[in-house]
Amino acid sequence: MPDAVSAQVLKIALPSPLRRLFDYLPNRQTPTGGWQPGLRVRVPFGRREVVGVIIELTDHSELPRAQLRQVSDTLDDAPLPTDWRWLCQFAARYYQHSLGDTLHMAMPARLRQGHPMAGRTQTLWRAAGAADDERLARAPKQAGLHALLLQHPHGLPGRAVSAHGFSRDQLMALEKKGLAHAKDITLTAPAPPSGSLLASPALPLNREQATALAALHEKLDDYHPCLLEGVTGSGKTEVYLQLIEAVAAKGKQSLVLVPEIGLTPQTLARFKNRFRVPVVALHSGLTDPERLDVWEAAASGRALIIIGTRSAIFTPLANPGAIIVDEEHDGSYKQQDGLRYHARDLAVARAHRHKIPLLLGSATPSLESLQQALTGTYRHLRLTQRPSRHPPAKLELVDMRHQRRQGGLLPASLTAIKNTLAGGKQVLIFINRRGFAPTLACHACGWIAECGQCDARMTLHRQPPLLACHHCDSRCGLPDACPDCGSGDLRALGSGTERTEETLQGLFPKTTVQRIDRDSTRRKDSFEHMLKDIQRGEPCLLVGTQMLAKGHHLPHVTLVVVVNADGGLYAADFRALEHSAQLLEQVAGRAGRAAHPGRVLVQTLHPDDPHLGQLAEHGYGALARNLLEERRLAQLPPFCFMALLRIESPKEDAALALAQQAAQALREWLTQSATPARCLGPVPAPMERRQNRYHLQVMLAADKRSQLHAAASWLVQWLEANRDARRVRWSIDIDPQSLS
Repeated sequence: MPDAVSAQVLKIALPSPLRRLFDYLPNRQTPTGGWQPGLRVRVPFGRREVVGVIIELTDHSELPRAQLRQVSDTLDDAPLPTDWRWLCQFAARYYQHSLGDTLHMAMPARLRQGHPMAGRTQTLWRAAGAADDERLARAPKQAGLHALLLQHPHGLPGRAVSAHGFSRDQLMALEKKGLAHAKDITLTAPAPPSGSLLASPALPLNREQATALAALHEKLDDYHPCLLEGVTGSGKTEVYLQLIEAVAAKGKQSLVLVPEIGLTPQTLARFKNRFRVPVVALHSGLTDPERLDVWEAAASGRALIIIGTRSAIFTPLANPGAIIVDEEHDGSYKQQDGLRYHARDLAVARAHRHKIPLLLGSATPSLESLQQALTGTYRHLRLTQRPSRHPPAKLELVDMRHQRRQGGLLPASLTAIKNTLAGGKQVLIFINRRGFAPTLACHACGWIAECGQCDARMTLHRQPPLLACHHCDSRCGLPDACPDCGSGDLRALGSGTERTEETLQGLFPKTTVQRIDRDSTRRKDSFEHMLKDIQRGEPCLLVGTQMLAKGHHLPHVTLVVVVNADGGLYAADFRALEHSAQLLEQVAGRAGRAAHPGRVLVQTLHPDDPHLGQLAEHGYGALARNLLEERRLAQLPPFCFMALLRIESPKEDAALALAQQAAQALREWLTQSATPARCLGPVPAPMERRQNRYHLQVMLAADKRSQLHAAASWLVQWLEANRDARRVRWSIDIDPQSLS
């Protein structure tokens, strides 16, 4: 590697959308370890100073030396973790994104701001010597302080000593006499006590769990991708815990990804109850100092178990041992703006790089992972048994046609709810629509409340009373009369969570009704408090969106009612049926998880739909294999690879003109380069106007990943060189999970 003398130029990645490095000269303050890749530096960039990361040292630049500016300040003595830098560079390259932006996004905010990479510490004071030491005979205050420290053998922080009425001078006097000493400890993931790894014993495994764990143990020191397909409540988490135990016994770290911040507290509690080693969590609810503490604890190797949501995949690991992705099918693992990465796919790349086991768990695997398992690329492990000894509840399709509904609920559903409550059990009513009703309409002229900024209808809310767009978040008050004809006969159409809650409160006034959606859980910890109330087991009605469908253990729920199963079945997106089937199966899995069998009623206007019938009769596994065959015939993922160019502009003509230019230029390049890829479009996005901007798409598809990336890379370069592209917003989405 060149040193500072021969390498006169530092190539630095800066937080900029430009997909390039920037050349700077080193200043005279040479870092302790010398100039090297991975060091953070502060540099002048335009009229401001920004924090960047040195990527390369070289002895030449395309610019004259006189035009190069010097580094202002060096922020580190040692480079940022090597595995973290590799992952960022891989992600930037794979997702066709700026490396500087990727590094900036993947590091904690405190590091982006230039703070040192160090976790917070606390000084603890501990006693030494005997209680009746003669050196304290004439110092009663010091004797009292010494007695206090003896009562706290693990140590007391200075502020606690002050709170007991003692001064720092008295502490210093004790230290000088050798009767007290101070020790700095880290606030996050301090050293665990010696002894057993476990704080509580592992649970006994059934035959399927033991077989799955044995398969994972076969290759603990090598890349070993496994798909653990287990019905809801089959004990996947216990397999995770015992795999982590084996990894921790070797002194190695485990990274566990969960899809939702709502799952993090209960998962963290279960892991902390099991292990005596440090367990830390990374999610969007942490403060900036807390996030840096966890990051540093993982990078140093002190934290052996790291649990987090999507962005936790970028956590550096000093000694990686295993990566686990729970609910691997979940759409929240895909970032939908900026660096459009998929945490599950980065987990695959990272496990391969580190040569460690990768465990993907789900009751409803994504078709991509299922195809990898069916072809033998992933090892396919199955769990079909539940501890409750009764099978998962089957879906019962309830025909909604020609039937009167109350709050969206049919008479058969209301009867089942009444009987379940009479038996002392709980009921989950699933309705994947927030608000009181999907929209407000005039019964006289047919006017419908529509968003002024989007091609979408406004949702009616009652608490507080307003109309809101769930796409752009615009809000307005309720009109007194129809804006078109002046009629006062305005009616709510359809049902949302608020309307269903109101209906149920009227029908079952003596029963608690808990509504759980984004609106009712905005306050910090409100969701956790609701779950604690529910898990006490008293009869109640739960009205919720998909927040309740993801991994929550609700042992007292024996009936699930899906208010409208048709919402996602007939959408334009080719993944809509897969995602709807996964959601229905996950919701159904909340019923009958304990001693009593469950029942699932699915209200639908299409009870004869063959896909819905197959899901109800044979389960998700059979439907997924059928969908895979349909995808194979249509040459859709996972049987091809896709990228989506998204273009948006407040001017429809500007967006359309660039989309047409890009598509034409790409088709010409594909022909000239003989690259076997396909360009489709441009076409309007499913919601063409959103937030007063027009959205268009150009799709790129190829049979091989290398072909897709060659074409996508060329398209990015063409867009960056095109002047018209600077007047609109555009982005490339590799492996898009949604066409919206």
